Amino acid sequence: MTVAIFLGSLLIAMAVGIPIAFALLISGAALMWHLDLFDAQILAQNVINGADSFPLLAVPFFMLAGEIMNVGGLSRRIVKLALTLVGHVPGGLGYVTIMAAVILAAVSGSAVADAAALASLLLPMMVAAGHDKARSAGLIASAGIIAPVIPPSIGFVIFGVAANVSISKLFLAGIVPGVLLGMSLAVTWWWLVRNEKVQPPPKASRADLVKALREAVWALGLPVIILVGLRMGVFTPTEAAVVAAVYALLVAMFVYREISVRQLAQIFQTSARTSAIVMFLVAAAMVSAWLITVADLPTKVIAMLEPFMGNQTLLLVAIMVLVMVVGTAMDMTPTILILTPVLMPVVKAAGIDPVYFGVLFIINNAIGLITPPVGTVLNVVAGVGRISMDQVTRGVLPFMVAQFIVMFLLVMFPSIVLVPLRLLTG
Repeated sequence: MTVAIFLGSLLIAMAVGIPIAFALLISGAALMWHLDLFDAQILAQNVINGADSFPLLAVPFFMLAGEIMNVGGLSRRIVKLALTLVGHVPGGLGYVTIMAAVILAAVSGSAVADAAALASLLLPMMVAAGHDKARSAGLIASAGIIAPVIPPSIGFVIFGVAANVSISKLFLAGIVPGVLLGMSLAVTWWWLVRNEKVQPPPKASRADLVKALREAVWALGLPVIILVGLRMGVFTPTEAAVVAAVYALLVAMFVYREISVRQLAQIFQTSARTSAIVMFLVAAAMVSAWLITVADLPTKVIAMLEPFMGNQTLLLVAIMVLVMVVGTAMDMTPTILILTPVLMPVVKAAGIDPVYFGVLFIINNAIGLITPPVGTVLNVVAGVGRISMDQVTRGVLPFMVAQFIVMFLLVMFPSIVLVPLRLLTG
């Protein structure tokens, strides 16, 4: 009954068009009323406590860094470098998209920002070269969702806070899976375009390559600084976000000189609006998380999953299928905030490494960003690329399947995640 009231009130509120953050508050209030605990003061206090978290400060700073990158020319120079490196091979623009997405993911951590940048810069080039527009848009959308997996990742920050798991370890554990997601896209793209008669751009000269590398070296320095700093313990993930934002701003203003003082207000305003949405979602979800604990919902979920508890692989498959279904109807952030407090006790009871589970969970939620009918990244690519949702959905399907295959390979072979993590953490 408790689960039915929580989910029922949440789904009804969402169905009538109430924003997800307010729907979470309504479902929390409904559950408080059912448990005879309703108190407006407790509700407000949990909302405040939900946003009062030092690690969560990483979210607005990483979003600011991503916005500065797009406006300040860092993203464009990364794309140009990828173009000079692999643009000349058959289907080269697709490989450029994947390479640029992986590099951008190591800088911004936002799937929406990366997908928007790639769609605006590369989709017109791919269409002009003769590639199918729907397929090209699908590749860009699926490449964009690598951002929540490769550090620095906003998704890992939110999961780490909600699950009380080391964000630094999550960052380091996401490197190899993120690269594998990119490789799966490259293989799929090769298979799909092997018979296309598209003339690739001419091979860049050595001088052009040196010039592109020289221009992009400042942008490429950011992921190196972040990863080395985290690995060496120089700064925490939150401090890394501040470093990323300040570094990107200094490079954009004084090295590339593409941002003026007049533009700063607009950049800060855009980042603040996006950050406010995410932070309010987190704050609202903390009400539900507290009530989930009070109502002892995890124990009920453990009882439901009891048949799978003896086999970690079967349990993970069951959880991944559940998250896949939820991902078709809900965005990444609310899915993390709602399911994490429910699933983590199950994961710990089964003896599954929380960091390993976090990587699988975030990959699944990231793929949910390109899963119809909601698919936030699909909507972004459709809007920026001026293409219908039906076309983007058709184009993204083979790439989405490839990424799901990678995810289930990680479920079957945990060492793909755990062995590199042990090597990186010493």
